[in-house]
Amino acid sequence: MAEENRCSQCGTILSTDVDILQTNQMEKHVTLVAVINIVFGATGILIGLFLLVVIICGGLISGDPQAMTITGIVGTTLCGFSLLLSVPEVIGGIGLLKRRGWAKILVLIISILDLANIPIRIAIGIYTIWVLLNEKTAQLFTNTSTSDRK
Repeated sequence: MAEENRCSQCGTILSTDVDILQTNQMEKHVTLVAVINIVFGATGILIGLFLLVVIICGGLISGDPQAMTITGIVGTTLCGFSLLLSVPEVIGGIGLLKRRGWAKILVLIISILDLANIPIRIAIGIYTIWVLLNEKTAQLFTNTSTSDRK
């Protein structure tokens, strides 16, 4: 039988060993989701910068002013789009590591958008949604948000 932690003043059950164990497991899941978001976001940033350099260099190598203009616009647009999608992932991942409530919302939005990306991002999106909408996860973010206010 699981041991109960009771309030020394009134005897109210505060938690059981099972609750603590499940919360610790969800902490690991939240940390994993945060790391996945940071890694995928950083990869997206690197890919965007790589595309910028390669496409612009392609236009420069051609020596044609019109090609340089077009490749500059295309490279900048692709890089900007990649950064627009990837930077929030990194920010959300860092926020999750610090157990910030706003990061949970941001990463949930990103994971819903991930459901459109086949195949690996669908699995990551489903896993992220499962982790962040779990009741024990909500307790993690409630505990840290109240301690942050003090």
